[in-house]
Amino acid sequence: MSTATATAGTVSPFIVTPAEERRVILASSLGTVFEWYDFYLYATLAPAFAALFFPSGNDTAALLSAFAAYAAGFLVRPFGAILFGRIGDMVGRKYTFLVTITVMGFATFVTGLLPTFSTVGWTAPLLLVGLRLLQGLALGGEYGGAATYVAEHAPQNSRGKSTAWIQTTATVGFFMSLIIILVCRELIDPKEFASWGWRIPFLVSILLLGWSLYIRLKLNESPVFQRMQSEGRGSRQPLTDSFLRYPNNKYVFLALFGACAGQGVVWYTGQFYVLFFLTITLHMDPKSAYILISLVLLVGTPLFLLFGWLSDKIGRLKIIMAGCIIAAVTYFPLFMALTQAVNPDLAAFQSKNVITVAAEHCNLHVFVGPWTTFSGCDRVKDFLTKQGLSFKSGPAEAGKDVVTMIGATRLEGFDAAKLGGALKDAGFKSSPDPAKINWPLTFIILLVMVVYVTMVYGPIGAFLVEMFPARIRYTSMSFPYHIGNGWFGGMLPLIATALVAWTGDIYYGLWYPIGVSVITAVIGILFLRERKDVDIHH
Repeated sequence: MSTATATAGTVSPFIVTPAEERRVILASSLGTVFEWYDFYLYATLAPAFAALFFPSGNDTAALLSAFAAYAAGFLVRPFGAILFGRIGDMVGRKYTFLVTITVMGFATFVTGLLPTFSTVGWTAPLLLVGLRLLQGLALGGEYGGAATYVAEHAPQNSRGKSTAWIQTTATVGFFMSLIIILVCRELIDPKEFASWGWRIPFLVSILLLGWSLYIRLKLNESPVFQRMQSEGRGSRQPLTDSFLRYPNNKYVFLALFGACAGQGVVWYTGQFYVLFFLTITLHMDPKSAYILISLVLLVGTPLFLLFGWLSDKIGRLKIIMAGCIIAAVTYFPLFMALTQAVNPDLAAFQSKNVITVAAEHCNLHVFVGPWTTFSGCDRVKDFLTKQGLSFKSGPAEAGKDVVTMIGATRLEGFDAAKLGGALKDAGFKSSPDPAKINWPLTFIILLVMVVYVTMVYGPIGAFLVEMFPARIRYTSMSFPYHIGNGWFGGMLPLIATALVAWTGDIYYGLWYPIGVSVITAVIGILFLRERKDVDIHH
């Protein structure tokens, strides 16, 4: 039983029974699962509908544009943390995340109703980005509230385990989105799914919104917040107290760069970027990729609870740091092994054939607009990138727009048919042979990366709650969490894909999560200290 005392020798009326604690964990976790489901539908379906909301002509540019719109939702998450964090510290934890889940559910449902580029032109991507911004604001206010709410109900010696239930919600929400998308793909013809079937998972979210609101309305306010308010200890200016007053502003900075940034990139590499790598680069069919990732998440999700429980015993910080360091050291060999396991023909082709693109007017189109024009070089690199092929860039030849060398074969200008023919003549196969896929090894590689995710993510909620005082906790912990996950982590698909398109190396995007993980490990080890035994009631 978790209790708090208002004055020495007097038992506070704000008592949390074990039954209420379980109810709080269940209700908070289920609501947050549905919110993550809403948020990650877009990420999972982006490759499916990218071409519908952006002009045709360059599929890689359309995908980058879809990822840019996807990233917009992450960019505003810290602002949602500031907005709703302030409300949560002043008004209460419970009612704040009732508002956030309503905004999220509405934005997700309306996404399923949006007109496409062919219908309304540039209004379509503008509406899409607008809804992503609403989703980002809502999610920015959700996580900090849920983690704070659960931690403030939990006994001191089990905060890691209790808040780890909240940590499972992002993965479970992602799992739910994969399952529902998989069912839709199974029941709907592929052409119809690409045309309109992708909308169904978004529209289903309205049912989840109703259920989430129902279970959250039954909750009581956090006992820590109730006692703080009754004693007049609440903050009247949580933004100023969080970000402009020392030492709290120092702790916000350290929480971001010493824990959340590395945790964010490890999370998104192991669950999202690897999915895009499977389907876009290695050309595994989406159905198989979804099933694989879903099974890995199903097996790996209990590890969030394991590492949360372990953090109650040995501390949160050392587990998070270990996850960042191991991930940084092993990402390159893991992704190279994944290529060999899933598409050995691609790996063999690349080892035997050097591809060079010699041109002068090459551009990286991160977001396509009416101003965008594609050069011959852009089109050649787009074609090769879509095949999952690495290539080298060379200086332009005099008088030539673009010259492509595939082994000894020379091609001038852009001609998709000739490029495809030259690759075929050299022995290239665009899709992996299912009979050659090493399924057990693929599963193990994916599971290893999910283990990294659970190491860095399982203990992070309790770690952040323990860093900040109750009166500004919602604001202070939400901001670094959503900068780390929303900016450093959420931008990963866009940045990594752009790095691959820019360099022509299918593995080059991994330098981004590796670099961020190393920085986090250095700062975390040097400047952060373990706080698992701190009293969070003050």
